[in-house]
This record gives sequence, structure tokens and C-alpha cells, in this order.
Amino acid sequence: MGMVAAVIVAGGRGERAGGAVPKQYRALAGTPAIRTTLSAFCDNQQVDIVQPVIHPADEGLFRAASAGLGKLREPVPGGATRQISVRSGLRALQPHAPELVLIHDAARPFLTAGLIGHAVEAGRRHGAAIPGLAIADTVKVVGQDATVAETLDRGRLRTVQTPQAFGFALIVDAHRRAEAAGRDDFTDDAALAEWAGHRVSVFEGEAGNVKLTTNEDFARAELMRAAALIDVRTGNGFDVHAFTDGDHVMLGGVRIPHRRGVTGHSDADVALHALVDAILGALAEGDIGQHFPPSDPQWRGASSDRFLAFACDRVRVRGGIIGHLDVTVVCEAPRVSPYRDAMRARIAAIAGIAADRVAVKATTSEKLGFTGRSEGLVAMATATVRLPWSGA
Repeated sequence: MGMVAAVIVAGGRGERAGGAVPKQYRALAGTPAIRTTLSAFCDNQQVDIVQPVIHPADEGLFRAASAGLGKLREPVPGGATRQISVRSGLRALQPHAPELVLIHDAARPFLTAGLIGHAVEAGRRHGAAIPGLAIADTVKVVGQDATVAETLDRGRLRTVQTPQAFGFALIVDAHRRAEAAGRDDFTDDAALAEWAGHRVSVFEGEAGNVKLTTNEDFARAELMRAAALIDVRTGNGFDVHAFTDGDHVMLGGVRIPHRRGVTGHSDADVALHALVDAILGALAEGDIGQHFPPSDPQWRGASSDRFLAFACDRVRVRGGIIGHLDVTVVCEAPRVSPYRDAMRARIAAIAGIAADRVAVKATTSEKLGFTGRSEGLVAMATATVRLPWSGA
């Protein structure tokens, strides 16, 4: 089978949804909507590469929301219309020459792996295929005088969703022809393919694959997400490292100047290590040493943000979200409080959650024990995750 690529269209501003950031970066249950969308494709074994298309002003938001995800290509800038943005994504994929491309809106974060699978299957079979839903309500055409002009046969009507699947060469050629004709007003790629003379097949969509457009959509989506994730779990983590020669310590992903260094696994970041174990504990998936053995030389000196990103991705692979992360550092020095907000921001960025879902605290051991003697430092962490219910 040839390569399957996905173009994720995230170049819009989402003004109808309001808010301080474009709608695709707004949080749903603590996770940016675009990360949930990207994860659905990055975690899918049938998808080989994922090409995001973003607004140039959103690069910082995108980097924070997508941190740690695999299969992602560098984002490319979109254009004034959706059609121009898709064309930009297709051009970025041309050196990879995929057989099939799935084109999906970033503001549809609730698609399932099953829908992606159906899109791949239908795209390969028909060359152009889109998900659609039958209409339950009667649809009427209304004239300018506000009277009914026509009642349509709803049995022949469908509401159309994404991901839309196309043979790569087919849709690239259709976009090229539309550009040459000065057409950039197509609202979806199926309409463009139809204009170019291609037959477009329709396969069954998903009622839950809603597009987030207004504040009301986000409110309903929050309820949907919360209702689905009823398996709430808590995990604990603990880590300790000894001081050694050096001039800094790593804590919570932040370099803190200090008269001593720290010895231990990777970069010896006790805060991140404790958080990793807390998340893995909530998932009942072992501990940091099981996944990243300290005896393996590839982890010597490695940045611990890789471990935390891995643990967070394990939550998302299982269809869950991280509700809250809480870490306490115990040491006489260095002072943590000046770096608390930077640590919270860094942990949130690695985990792909909002900073108000991360707590960082620090205390001393009142000069007692090895921490009181400034021989090392300790971190304790708690992670709360929400997973879909999988049975008793």
C-alpha cells in the first residue's frame, strides 16, 4: 500500500467562536482542540505523515499545542481562503508523493479511528470519497417573500464532514486547474473535485464528528467530552536525586542556577520524573525505568521533557485527557518560588494542557534528613487523568 498523508487545515481565525485565541486552540477539558485533532491522525497506524496548515500569527500557539506529537511535518502558512490553505498543504506534501491524502478541519476534534479507517478505505476504492450524514429534518427552499418555494427530497440529501479522502494526484491536479481558472471559492475539496469532473463517493460519517464554530458548540463539546470520560484515575510519583558537582539543576523542565549539580537518570529532573511516574501509575503502565531504563546509554543526559511527553501521549492514545498535574519539590536549596510560574508553563507546554491545570509547590524538610543536609532533593507528584470507560 502507498503512503497515506493527512492535511490538517487550521489557518482560520474562528471569529464566530469568540475567545482570546482562534477556536482551534481553545481548550476542551484542558486540551487544545487542535491537539486532539492532530493526535487522532498522529496516533493512527494507517496515517504515515501529517501536514498542518496554520495562520502565520499562530506559530507559537501551534508549537505549544502540538509539542511531543510524532508524524508531524513543519507547519506551512495558509491563505485567505480554505481552498488556498489546502493547496499550501498539498504542495508541502509533494516531495513525499503520497498515494492518498485525507483533508480534515482542525476544528473537528471528535473523529474516531474508525472514521479515519473508513476514509482511507473509501479513498483507495473510489479515488474521491467524503463522509456524510443523512438529514432527519424536512428541508424546504424559501423564497424572498418568506414562503416555501420547494420541499426537497431529504432522502437524497447529506450533510458533509471531513476527513475527505482523495488520490493525491487527483486532488493536486484539481487544485492546479482551479488556480489556473482563478477559482478559490470552493468551500470543500469535494466541490472542487466535482467541478474538475471527478465522481465523489459518500460513506457514512459520524454524528459525533461535529465542527466547532460557535461558543454554543464549545459548550456542547465540553459536555460530550466529559460524559465520555467517566473513568477518573489518580496516580502518584516519587523521585530523588543526589547533589554533585555542577552549576545548575533541572526542575520542571527549567534550568535553575545553583552551586551544585544533580546526578541521576537523564538530566536528573526530579519534578518531571515524578510526574512521569504519576501519569504512568494512573494508567497502570509501569514506571519511568521500565520505559526508559537508566542502564540504556541513549538516555544518559537526555532531556526529561521527552519522558513526560511520552507519558502524556500514552493518555491520549487511550482516548483520555489529563485533568490535573501536581508536583511538590522538597529541598533546602535552590529556591523554587522564583521559577514556579516558568515551571508550570513548561510542564503545561510539554503536556499540551492549560497552565491552570498544573500546580508546582516547594517546601523544605526543616533541616532533617538527607534533604535537610543538602545532600539531594525530592519530588512527589500526583496526576489525575480521565479515560473512556472500558468495563468493570
